[in-house]
Amino acid sequence: MHSHVALALAATALLAFGSQANAQSKIPDAIAAPGEKVIATLHATGAQVYECKADNTGKLTWQFREPIASLFLDGKTVGRHYAGPNWEHIDGSAVVAKAAGRAPGATPKDIPWLKLEVTERRGNGVLSPTTTIQRINTSGGTMEGACDKAGVVQSSPYSTDYVFLRKG
Repeated sequence: MHSHVALALAATALLAFGSQANAQSKIPDAIAAPGEKVIATLHATGAQVYECKADNTGKLTWQFREPIASLFLDGKTVGRHYAGPNWEHIDGSAVVAKAAGRAPGATPKDIPWLKLEVTERRGNGVLSPTTTIQRINTSGGTMEGACDKAGVVQSSPYSTDYVFLRKG
């Protein structure tokens, strides 16, 4: 698995420096956070990791396992995003969140835009006051191709912008 993830990260790392967050995109109602203020917008590049598993009908399908990505601000690495889902900043602050809303990506190959509610905080820093995270401007990340052997793990490169918000 690690070689797939390393290749995906290497392939997508090049995107990070040329595609930093521009103006915030129009946010769909399904993931809006009215009244909340932006703390930070961090660009992420990495991989969405999938495992070939049987669904509830017994058919083998690609099922999401975990993300692995680097977080960037002005072209500099400032953190990481991984299973949980967790977001960690280099200042020691970190948050865990759960999905609370979703909207489709721009194309079928783009993972959905999400609204996530923070369920846990660690450390003290930039991310500490975060109450909501929006995943916007997604590119890639869906898994295509045959899933014909249970247990096979594959990754799909993706990039996105994570908007960290706080109430009030």
